[in-house]
Amino acid sequence: MKTRRFIVLMLCPLWVSAHAATELVVATVNNSHMVTMQKLSPVFERDNPDIKVKWMVMQESELRARVSADITNKSGAFDVVTIGMYETPIWAKKGWLEEIKPDAKYDVRDILPAMRDGLSHQGKLYAAPFYGESSMTMYRHDLLEKAGLGMPSQPTWEHIRTIAAKVNHPSAGVYGICLRGKPGWGDNMALVSTMVNAFGGQWFDMAWKPQIDTVPWKNAVSFYVDLLQKYGPPDAVANSFNENLNLFNAGKCAMWIDATIAASFITDPQKSKVADKVAFAQAPSAVTSKGASWLWAWALAIPSVSAKTREAQRFIRWATSKEYVQLVGSQMGWNQVPTGTRISTYRNANFIKGSRWAYSEASAIALSNPTDATLLHSPYVGIQFAAIPEFQVVGQATGIFVNEALAGKRTVTQALQAAQLAADQEMRKAGYYK
Repeated sequence: MKTRRFIVLMLCPLWVSAHAATELVVATVNNSHMVTMQKLSPVFERDNPDIKVKWMVMQESELRARVSADITNKSGAFDVVTIGMYETPIWAKKGWLEEIKPDAKYDVRDILPAMRDGLSHQGKLYAAPFYGESSMTMYRHDLLEKAGLGMPSQPTWEHIRTIAAKVNHPSAGVYGICLRGKPGWGDNMALVSTMVNAFGGQWFDMAWKPQIDTVPWKNAVSFYVDLLQKYGPPDAVANSFNENLNLFNAGKCAMWIDATIAASFITDPQKSKVADKVAFAQAPSAVTSKGASWLWAWALAIPSVSAKTREAQRFIRWATSKEYVQLVGSQMGWNQVPTGTRISTYRNANFIKGSRWAYSEASAIALSNPTDATLLHSPYVGIQFAAIPEFQVVGQATGIFVNEALAGKRTVTQALQAAQLAADQEMRKAGYYK
């Protein structure tokens, strides 16, 4: 009898340990850096045996829709969510997010000020940046050299069109330009908004009246549609970041203007057929360089309805720490680390040595100012978005209409008139004006 009781006492702690692990549900986007985080999460689980991470990995548009629904409905399906600079201050103000509370080891002052400020509300951090980005021009220097062309360090959109026309060779499977065409405020409108800024436009004037059906918007969107229809891939209307990344890595894009975070992927010889043929320049300007490159961070946050905030805090501290950057660098390669978040990353000799694009990315981030992103003064903060709750509806509708113009289903004029009407209705309904 004593022997049997001894065995039970010995086994009980093991049984409790095996069944006491808290399941932490993490919702994230299917970008490469997030996939790497998922691969490395066993390291976190090893060091935190009381936590088991369950991953919900989705396409960007699905992630936005599901996380927004979960947060607004207070469903509590996720314990850690991947959100950005648009959602964080709005949701924090509404009380939908837990404050991020890093310990002293975390070194919050090491986070780039632009990222830290964009993810804060009233001086408190409500999402920790996993990776940050601006946008820039990525191009095949071999194709430009063959055509006798050069790329300015700060090109204009006219430069881009001239180059695209001369290096466009569809019969050889190479297109002059790849740009986002898939509809969505975070898909095609991320790029189109920066083009509108560069052409002198804005989303709203100082009275919050939509400015979509205006000359700068017509010039920018007409330029965008013409450029992609003439020199882009045939399925441009369906392409966003991941689709264009695959095209570029396959050698099918002479130029691509998109997130700086792409640089690490297109220069990786294990992923890209043209890794040694890539060069970088700043995002194109037009009548102004204000707002010509966007600013964004994919960040990790905790819904206020989660019952696992302590575990979520630990996971976020791990995934966004300097130590995590070191882990990725040592196990995956220094050109694969998540960038755009920490000052120390750009001071790391291993990273600089393995990432020839580091200076271009750091410059693009430094040049992006969300508080002064339009030629005319605007009432909102944001470059490729306006940081107000109503923008999600306005931006989404506009993205659909611009996509229809690209597909030839509407004229540019018709698309902008429809977007203007939808935006006006939304702003009136929200009480910005009568």
